[in-house]
Amino acid sequence: MKSPKFLFLILALLLFAAGLAACGSVMRSRNEAESARSTKSDSQAGSTSAYDSKTTGQTPVMQQVSLKQADQSQSMAEAMNRKIIRNADLTLEVATPPEAQRKITSIAETLGGFVVTSESKQRQTGDGKQELEINLVVRVPATQFGPALDQIRSAGSRVIQEKVTGEDVTEEFIDLEARIKTQKALEAQFLEIMKDARKVPDALEVQRQIADVRTEIEKLEGRKRFLENRASLSTISVSLQSPTAIAVNTSSFGRNIREAVADSVDVASAIVLFLIRFVIVVIPILLLIVLPGYLIARYVLRRNRKMQLGREPQTESQSK
Repeated sequence: MKSPKFLFLILALLLFAAGLAACGSVMRSRNEAESARSTKSDSQAGSTSAYDSKTTGQTPVMQQVSLKQADQSQSMAEAMNRKIIRNADLTLEVATPPEAQRKITSIAETLGGFVVTSESKQRQTGDGKQELEINLVVRVPATQFGPALDQIRSAGSRVIQEKVTGEDVTEEFIDLEARIKTQKALEAQFLEIMKDARKVPDALEVQRQIADVRTEIEKLEGRKRFLENRASLSTISVSLQSPTAIAVNTSSFGRNIREAVADSVDVASAIVLFLIRFVIVVIPILLLIVLPGYLIARYVLRRNRKMQLGREPQTESQSK
């Protein structure tokens, strides 16, 4: 049986972990409020300094520029710390798809990226011609996403379709870090309890709790690594197509007559072929089914007539 004291320690530890998570959320909200207050106080201080400069007769231009630079540096720091997953889908029209494929591969490798997949296939156009279509998926560093997109666009003669998407996962990333920190603190507490366990059932129970916590930590860290990878490397999918031929109507009256005659010849030949096929199919049916049936029916009818003729003399003799 498990010790009540030991079960009380485990319960207290679980309550402590829940309290840590709640404290973490409260601290984050307090930090956000304090940052908002500091921003407000900075703006008030800036306005006060500008007012002082006006009263003392000094030019306020230098103060305004410094505040703008501070805001820009703060916004740049926040933008660099944000985790944004950027993706793009492009469909380009190129003269020679293989050459454009080599060019895009070179662009990705030059910017520190790589090609994930490359697929080539032949597609049939409306006039029966075969055209080559190449699909590429490349990944480049997030800092090189814009230059890579511009250079890939320039590799084609025309952009048929373009789609750029971005997903901000900063909040999820921060939440994962807080949850990982809480789970690691819980694991450390369980390890301390493991050292004080004197009975085998108690040790096994603590070991099970440690295994559950470790599984949760690995799951959270895997999700965090996935977000880091997707945010650090942007994905660009490119479809390369050959120029589509424009159909020009060059028909004339004489050409229409020739086409009508050709169509009539085709129809006549199709009718003749149909009759030939019909005869070829019907002849075996006549020889194997219809003719034997006709002969059997004729034989049966003759036999019935002979039997009737044989019965008539007998009836006449009986009547006499």
